[in-house]
Amino acid sequence: MITVNPAVVRIAAERIMNKGLNPKTNEVYVIDNITNPDYRQSVDDYILANTEGV
Repeated sequence: MITVNPAVVRIAAERIMNKGLNPKTNEVYVIDNITNPDYRQSVDDYILANTEGV
């Protein structure tokens, strides 16, 4: 297990939540763009914790 950088997690999650662009592809950033399982889980947790009504 790696140590995830909370700043990277926040930036990725906020881009996903705000339908921002993935800087690598210039397409809308989606959770499937995250291939590292530790970061993907952390981003998913961040989104769930910071979405109203969830």
